[in-house]
Amino acid sequence: MLRYLPPQVVFQEVPDQVSLAFVITGCPLRCSGCHSKHTWSASYGNQLSNSQFSHYLSQYQSLITCVVFFGGEWHLNALIEKLKIAHQYQLKTCLYTGLEQVSDKLIKHLDFLKTGPWRADVGGLDNPGTNQRFIDVKTKQCLNHLFR
Repeated sequence: MLRYLPPQVVFQEVPDQVSLAFVITGCPLRCSGCHSKHTWSASYGNQLSNSQFSHYLSQYQSLITCVVFFGGEWHLNALIEKLKIAHQYQLKTCLYTGLEQVSDKLIKHLDFLKTGPWRADVGGLDNPGTNQRFIDVKTKQCLNHLFR
């Protein structure tokens, strides 16, 4: 079961999309320099049931075009369930992960994917030298230039 913090509507995380963002707690990656260390505990936050997730999507449906998850890939099946629900609402989906790659089973349910851990020496997506990549999964195009 995914645990999460209350979602927020965000405008910069997915280019040209208004997204409802869910921070998923319990991240096992523990990236150095992580700005969300308080979310590392697997018991932090509330459980995100499918019905609660659907309620959020219904509530925000007229305002958003995408759902973005910050983490959650460590609960693969639960995350895929949520991505399928988002697609039922005709919303695009995005995952931000510190991993370099994710499974094909997960990728087929994503429209966008941000990969790579935060590294202070090379910065984030707005830095041309970053190790992170923001990918349009359908076209396989790297969209990092849209963050600069």
